Amino acid sequence: MRIVAISDTHIPDRASKIPSVIVKFLQQADLIVHAGDFTSERAYREIKSYGKLVAVMGNMDFVDLPEEETFKAGKLKFGVIHGYGIYPRGNVKELERIGEEMGVDVLITGHTHSPSVHKGKIIIINPGSATGAWGGGGGKGIPSFAVINVEETLNVQICELEETLKVKAYKFEV
Repeated sequence: MRIVAISDTHIPDRASKIPSVIVKFLQQADLIVHAGDFTSERAYREIKSYGKLVAVMGNMDFVDLPEEETFKAGKLKFGVIHGYGIYPRGNVKELERIGEEMGVDVLITGHTHSPSVHKGKIIIINPGSATGAWGGGGGKGIPSFAVINVEETLNVQICELEETLKVKAYKFEV
């Protein structure tokens, strides 16, 4: 199963659109995951039109979405939260605690606008901001997303769209 995870699109308040390169990845995914902060109904509808969508509400959203979601992919249980209210932003220990409470193997989160992958008690994936939108706590202003392939192993690619697409790959046994 091929999952494409995005977050913090902030359309139209901080960005006008998702870059077309990223849209192509979304359209080719088996599942799209959005970890919150669409910031408009229009952005939500557009992303939903690209394919099957699992999404949660961010702190800047007014779209009626759940605060957390879970789903299965292969042998793994995934959780999705935005990550608002965690201090400091992206605190791995707190995210691990939340993921364990949710009973998940992998937690997809957003809010920091900075892409990252962490393996501890659970695997934590933050795709960053798909539009490179400014974030109050940081971020590089570079559009980013995660491609997650669930097979016999869990393969995660963090993709940043600068002049070209830069990819960092991670492989985990499941």
